[in-house]
Amino acid sequence: MRRTWHMRGSRLATVGISAAATTLLAGALTPSAGAADRPTLDTVLGNAAAVLADQAARLGLTSAQGTKARDVIVDADGTQHVRYDRTYRQLPVLGGDFVLHLTEAGDYRGETRATTRPLALPSVQPSIPAPKAADLAAIALRAANLGETLRKVTAKPQLVVDALHGAPRLAWRTEAGGQDSLGNPVARVVLTDAATGKQIDAWDSIETATGDGQSLYSGTVPLETTPTTTSGSAYQLTDPTRGNTYTGDAQNKTDTCLLVICVIRAPSTVFTDTDNKWGSGATSDRASAAVDAQYGTSTTWDYYKKVHGRSGIAGDGKGSYNRVHYGNGYNNAFWDDNCFCMTYGDGDGTTFGPLVSLDVAGHEMSHGVTSKTAALTYSGEPGGLNEATSDIFGTLVEFYADNPADPGDYLIGEKVVRSGFGKPALRYMDQPSKDGNSVDCWTSSVGNLDVHYSSGVANHFAYLLAEGSGPKTIGGTAHNGTTCDGATVEGIGKDKLGAIWYRALTVYMTSSTKYAGARTATLNAARDLYGAGSAEYDAVGAAWSAVSVN
Repeated sequence: MRRTWHMRGSRLATVGISAAATTLLAGALTPSAGAADRPTLDTVLGNAAAVLADQAARLGLTSAQGTKARDVIVDADGTQHVRYDRTYRQLPVLGGDFVLHLTEAGDYRGETRATTRPLALPSVQPSIPAPKAADLAAIALRAANLGETLRKVTAKPQLVVDALHGAPRLAWRTEAGGQDSLGNPVARVVLTDAATGKQIDAWDSIETATGDGQSLYSGTVPLETTPTTTSGSAYQLTDPTRGNTYTGDAQNKTDTCLLVICVIRAPSTVFTDTDNKWGSGATSDRASAAVDAQYGTSTTWDYYKKVHGRSGIAGDGKGSYNRVHYGNGYNNAFWDDNCFCMTYGDGDGTTFGPLVSLDVAGHEMSHGVTSKTAALTYSGEPGGLNEATSDIFGTLVEFYADNPADPGDYLIGEKVVRSGFGKPALRYMDQPSKDGNSVDCWTSSVGNLDVHYSSGVANHFAYLLAEGSGPKTIGGTAHNGTTCDGATVEGIGKDKLGAIWYRALTVYMTSSTKYAGARTATLNAARDLYGAGSAEYDAVGAAWSAVSVN
């Protein structure tokens, strides 16, 4: 799945480990210094397995269902949270994910489920065959890109159980992709009823925006690199201190196919240099954009590691990689779970410059964190929360960097927009509606909006929780935190915002979480971190009410 640009103070520390399967999790979590009684990962998984067996009926689990551990969180006091994905007769269940909460002794404490509906189907044989589902998805892709002549269109259907949209039913989840007239990628996920062929839902998985090295946007920055010769006469832009993250040149190529298993045509050639001084700060030097991308990756890694104890995007200590100079005048950047990589376009020079700014990097890589934790569905209200999560953490990464060339603020993408865009930024967290499309306040129709606009509700909440209402100057930029109910809100600071949102994302949110669920998840997180009667807990409730989520 591609996620794209459209672009401390707590009393409870946590350690998070993510992986795709239990076998990958085994042995990865060990007690930290000063916490000799913290359970090992094997112990936690054993506890969870015992609780699953004991609580199967309560959780709605039957012999037809399977579970797989995807993420483990162990609090400093030994409380345990294990996130599971679910299958039904070996088919993935969309909305079947749940989090099992255990006491420090490993006993059942509670659960958070994406759906509480019974999971049982009369058959898992589809009436609509896979080729027909692929055709329907290709038609939906073309319809969503009306006016564009698409080429190299591909579609890959997967039979699933949809438990996200009402009563569970058999469905085809098809990833359709292609290229526009310039060769740049377009892609859409289409969910089709496997009995009737009716489209259940669809969402873009690539969204076009209408939005020591010398970088383009962050000045001269330090870079960890890898010497390729014993004499130190050549270096690669590969960071051995952060999971061997590297940056390569896509040479303005695009991928042969999208969202299917295929050979990537733009694999990126790793940047090399002879004197270990990278870029010139100008776009004429192709290494300049690479400096920004590598710096963005390093800073995002450090933010998650030092602030939240998360080692790498997946929490497994492994690095991702970057591709810069992708496509032809490509006004976008995206995170792709399939390659576990970031890709950046150069922009057309009129609407956008190269999309390698720090908040863009933090935004896109945070999509990777979301995919490894709550896996918020990229549609409706969960999709808005998914986008807002990336805006929130992209902003917090920018603040964390404390770079005078790009001071922290609550504007999104202000470094990459050009005069042709007509506005100073892509999005505004203090007043999301200033972009002309996003909403400040929740209504029952929010879930019908594009996820980049419905995200405004959570972005607005996050700003008010951190900074409060009223005018102030932040990072040299004027901000004004408005409220939907006319109330005055007191902020608790951006560090506490980050702590609360991260815990809510990794412990309490699921794939189907909507805004009401996000209120509950963040209140639970604030209770865990600061106490149920704390000022922080009350501030979370007040900030949600100020954006009409009650």
